[in-house]
Amino acid sequence: MEDKKLIFSAIQPTGTFTLGNYIGAVRNWIPLQDEYNCIYCIADMHAITVRQEPAKLRQNTLAAYALLMACGIDPKKSILFIQSHVNTHALLNWVLCCNTQFGELSRMTQFKDKSQKHPDDVNAGLFTYPSLMAADILAYNADFVPVGVDQKQHLELARNIAQRFNQRYGDFFTLPEPYIMEVGAKIMSLQDPTKKMSKSDENPNSCILILDDKDTIIRKFKRAVTDSEAEIVYREGKDGINNLMSIYSAVTGKDYPEIEKEFAGKGYGDFKLAVGEAVADNLAPIRTEFDKLISDKAYLKQCYTEGAQQAYRYSSRIVSKVYHKAGFVDIK
Repeated sequence: MEDKKLIFSAIQPTGTFTLGNYIGAVRNWIPLQDEYNCIYCIADMHAITVRQEPAKLRQNTLAAYALLMACGIDPKKSILFIQSHVNTHALLNWVLCCNTQFGELSRMTQFKDKSQKHPDDVNAGLFTYPSLMAADILAYNADFVPVGVDQKQHLELARNIAQRFNQRYGDFFTLPEPYIMEVGAKIMSLQDPTKKMSKSDENPNSCILILDDKDTIIRKFKRAVTDSEAEIVYREGKDGINNLMSIYSAVTGKDYPEIEKEFAGKGYGDFKLAVGEAVADNLAPIRTEFDKLISDKAYLKQCYTEGAQQAYRYSSRIVSKVYHKAGFVDIK
């Protein structure tokens, strides 16, 4: 790899990405490929902390891989792989678990949230998966990790684990820094704009999936919750309109004053239609490319096999050194 700073990021294969996933995370990964050494991962091992149907998980994993490529992640520029194909993550996880405090894991807000959502399956993996997340990052000694607000706590834990290991065994791990994208960082539900857009929302009109067709996208935006003021301005108390303006800004590149000027004197119906059309046009090339990729299983397999081989070569050198430092007998 070139002598550049290294970025690592992963996304779980929980079905089609939402517009929020795309604007808040995936879309921002594309330009990073020219500035950094980028390693991107489909985190299928993290996915099984919640019960999964095996056939569906395989399907979702391949779809997520193809979607990242369709969005613009280029396997010739970046290392793009499936987490379970690279066993160094699990190998490093054990050493890091032994350098993670129980109290640290018990304070993770996502563990508390998911435990409440799945009270019948509060498993050990759900509790310790922040250590696996740390292993994902530290296996490559990543300099930066693009994170949303909800992942900052996990990255802070990864830094704490790395620091603890360095203190015990000598400086080795790079302390990863957050790479936070300011624009479009949080896209809210179209039906309850006080909540983050989520594919798990019971109301299907709350969420735009990036593979939705144009008619579906426009219909969902037409049903988006707004307010009774009928004025298209960005200000406190107008959560619905603020969210739509944020989305429109993200897909058109226009700032809020430009949007307010464009729709001055127009109604919410005109604005919703414009947002829907802009989003649909923005996502159309992704849908076309995804359909092409997902139908070519041989090419997909070639890409994820080569990606796994690259990731293993890179991470195995680091994990071998960690094992030596931890006191394990060298096998070579």
